Amino acid sequence: MNAAQDNLRIERKFFGLRPGLEELQEEFAAALRRFGYDEAAAFAIRLAIEEAVVNAHRHGNKGDAAKCVHFRSSISPKQIDIEVIDEGAGFDPGAVPDPTREENLDIPSGRGVMLMHAYMTDVEYIAPGNHLRMSYLKRA
Repeated sequence: MNAAQDNLRIERKFFGLRPGLEELQEEFAAALRRFGYDEAAAFAIRLAIEEAVVNAHRHGNKGDAAKCVHFRSSISPKQIDIEVIDEGAGFDPGAVPDPTREENLDIPSGRGVMLMHAYMTDVEYIAPGNHLRMSYLKRA
C-alpha cells in the first residue's frame, strides 16, 4: 500500500437503519480485510458499529426517521476511529445500569454500551451524550 492508500474514510447519514446499516457493515468488512484486520477484530469492530448506530437511532433519536444519525470513520492499517452523532438530547453514560449485575440481568438496557467498551480500545461520550467517539488499535 502506498501513502495515498494508508487511510480510508467512510461517512454515512442514517434516517432509519435498513438497508443502510447492512450496506455500511459490508463496506466496513471489506475495508477491514483490505487493511489486514483479523476475523476477531472485524467481529468486534462491526459489533461496536452496529450497537452505536442502533443505539443512536433507537435511544438518541427515539426511532424518529426524520432525525439523522451521522457516522464517520477513518480506517488505517493500525487504527480505526469512529464517530456516531445523533440528534437527540443526549444521555449520561454513567447512569446506564451495569447489565452484569444480578439485579439488572433481566433488563435489556446497557448491553450495547458494555460491548462497545469491551471490544473497542477507547470509547468516549461527548457532552451532552449524543456524540460517541471510539477507536480500535490493531494488536501487533
